[in-house]
Amino acid sequence: MFTPGSQMSPFDINMAADAGYQVLAPCCGVTLAAVTGLTQDTIFSRSPKGLARTGIFIGGRDALLAADMLDRAKAAMVPPFRVGLMADPSGAYTTAAAMVACVEAALLRGGSAGGLAGRRVVVLGGTGPVGRIAGVIAAQAGAQVALSSRNGIDAAGEAAQQTGARFGVALEGVSGGDREAVLRSIAEADVVLACAAAGVQVVDAEALAQARALKVAADVNAVPPSGIAGIGVMDDAVPIAGRDGAVGIGALAIGNVKYQTQQQLLRRLHEAATPEVLGFAEAFAVAREHLRQRAGA
Repeated sequence: MFTPGSQMSPFDINMAADAGYQVLAPCCGVTLAAVTGLTQDTIFSRSPKGLARTGIFIGGRDALLAADMLDRAKAAMVPPFRVGLMADPSGAYTTAAAMVACVEAALLRGGSAGGLAGRRVVVLGGTGPVGRIAGVIAAQAGAQVALSSRNGIDAAGEAAQQTGARFGVALEGVSGGDREAVLRSIAEADVVLACAAAGVQVVDAEALAQARALKVAADVNAVPPSGIAGIGVMDDAVPIAGRDGAVGIGALAIGNVKYQTQQQLLRRLHEAATPEVLGFAEAFAVAREHLRQRAGA
């Protein structure tokens, strides 16, 4: 388990243990430059057949750095010495995948045949790891995506440019620096994703009422107060009071899908006959399939 941080997340350690890994070896303070050497130390420690018992998990809190570390580890493989790789920095990849998949499912159930395609999506807290990756996944699904920052348009624009360039999508930056800026940004949004810090309400009831085009609002904040007023943590596409046709998705509804997604990916990494590379695209595919199966149950 590689992390650039000073410690590996206990959440990820527990998830890996539950997925079947028996020996968990956190490597902390890992730089991008160190990934090649650590990866090759890993792959050359066993025979190619024995490497089926080994995988590398990349954590941390930087969504872009994790993607770079994943690419660096993949490039360090020397066939036939290969192991499975998975990145999920601060849970951002699986959380973002679960969030966007839940929104897409709600749009489809609501009669939006194209799902996210062509929809205006505003990500509040869009400069954080979950916000950035949720924006990328939504853009890859055909949405028009704006990342918002409470630090203003410059911070939002920089995050949108960096993230869009890294993953090959078009992202816009919008200001969330004050209440009026948030109001302007969500006024014509079809989808609002609240990815701000825990315990911070970014959309109050009055602001939500002014989002005229709103179809789905989703919030990953499980710490009171809710990130979006009126959305309960257990809400799963529940109609928003006073908003005809708009539904809300709460943190624990998203969290359940996130948990299932991360667990499935870790098991896949553990059990695959051929080593795989698992990032947020694979997480989104798993989350989508989980929701499809649940809907058909």
